[in-house]
Amino acid sequence: MPEPDYAADTALLEAAVREGGAIAKSFLTGHNKTRRKADGSPVSDADLAVDRFLKETLLPARPDYAWLSEETEDDPARLKARRLFVVDPIDGTVAFLRAKPHFVVSAAVVEDGLPVAAAVYNPLTEECFTAAKGSGAWRNGAPIRVSSRDRLEGCRMLASQETLRNPCWDGVAWPEMSLETPNSIAYRFALVAGGAFDAAITTSATHDWDLAAADLIVREAGGLSTSHDGKPMHFNRADIAQPSALAAGPALHAAILSRLMRPVLRESLDAKER
Repeated sequence: MPEPDYAADTALLEAAVREGGAIAKSFLTGHNKTRRKADGSPVSDADLAVDRFLKETLLPARPDYAWLSEETEDDPARLKARRLFVVDPIDGTVAFLRAKPHFVVSAAVVEDGLPVAAAVYNPLTEECFTAAKGSGAWRNGAPIRVSSRDRLEGCRMLASQETLRNPCWDGVAWPEMSLETPNSIAYRFALVAGGAFDAAITTSATHDWDLAAADLIVREAGGLSTSHDGKPMHFNRADIAQPSALAAGPALHAAILSRLMRPVLRESLDAKER
């Protein structure tokens, strides 16, 4: 199999998510039936339409790539593929249904378990975040970089009050921070990559499609994207759940980990994961 052109894959993803975003946006002013999935989360006609468009656009362009999407039944054959598309047609469906500008179309190419090309597009703010392995990250074509902040006090944090009040943080005193909580995890990470916010934390269960594209964008912007214990993320495993996620610039990431890895917290988090 020939080696891929990561820049070409990124360009392909960017064009696809931009068009997918336009499709999603068109549903905001028209009929959009919504139903509940087995896990209770909402899925709308727009989610399915964008998923269909992305699949019909991306797979023919890369027929040797496998497919993983939130809105497509999982095919275990992906586990044998070296490369695959990992897609969330609308990340932040709740925000989308309320017409809030906190949802994105997210797509990545994952190779040997790691993302190598990525695009995350917010059609309401018209921000398109992209990255290619070893080549940097961009917002609408301009290079981006994570913030250099090294102190939690007063930082711009993307995390909910509920997250910071989680019982697993027993013994951890959080300083005063500016908190915001856009629904989309991918968008939160992209905002950290672009320096608009200093860090993002979630202890809620997420999935490969929430994080694959955003993970690469953060890292190519000079940041760190890990689980709560500092371990790098890996994708395209049998279990597509990611138990937690943390994104920040290197200095602030270290400051956050120094709190998260206290013994009492480590024990609580381990118990939570079991």
